[in-house]
Amino acid sequence: MSARQNARSYEDTTHLLGKIWVWGMGLVLMMFPAAVCVYYDAWPDATALLKGLLAIAPMYWAVGIIEVLTYVPMLGAGGSYLGFITGSLTMLKVPCTLAALDRAKVKSGTPEGEAVATIAIAVSSMVTLAIIFVGVLLIVPLSPILESPRLAPAFEQLLPALFGGLGVALIGRNWKIAIVPIALMVGLFIAVPSLAPSAAIFVPVAAGVAILAARIMYQKGWL
Repeated sequence: MSARQNARSYEDTTHLLGKIWVWGMGLVLMMFPAAVCVYYDAWPDATALLKGLLAIAPMYWAVGIIEVLTYVPMLGAGGSYLGFITGSLTMLKVPCTLAALDRAKVKSGTPEGEAVATIAIAVSSMVTLAIIFVGVLLIVPLSPILESPRLAPAFEQLLPALFGGLGVALIGRNWKIAIVPIALMVGLFIAVPSLAPSAAIFVPVAAGVAILAARIMYQKGWL
């Protein structure tokens, strides 16, 4: 009974602190623009603001809902709160978590997986802060190098290189399941290039296709 009580206590504490930090971070983010408006007595036009929100907000709402549904089962409660507060989930937190789960040989959705995911996201956040701090100190002397035209093609390939290396490690574990969703998504974006900016919306679609393909392969004895 004590183990169950401890588990519930950990979950309750995680959700309580997570909600406090999430709402607190949202409040802090809103304080700066509000302070600027108050100090300079310059407020945005309500009509223009509403038009701008109607144009872009639905996309962010959709992506936000999809990220919650996709990442929370993978990251667990603690990792999800920490990841959404610190940001850069797709580019940093999720790849770090997947790599940590693979190295630790644990599965997401388990107590061990949640612990590993939380630690991976925390370490990633601290490393990111350290790199940003060093980058701020060195931004002026390194600007001529970073803005060099010779390095521009390399910076454009950072994200593909990150997910490419991660994808090879994960796809290699069961490449048969990956064939159908990869072929479908590649074909879709080649046929309709305009969908590329909203690629995040298709993450659950690819996941659903992978699950369906895996089910069919399993029934046919291909896995």
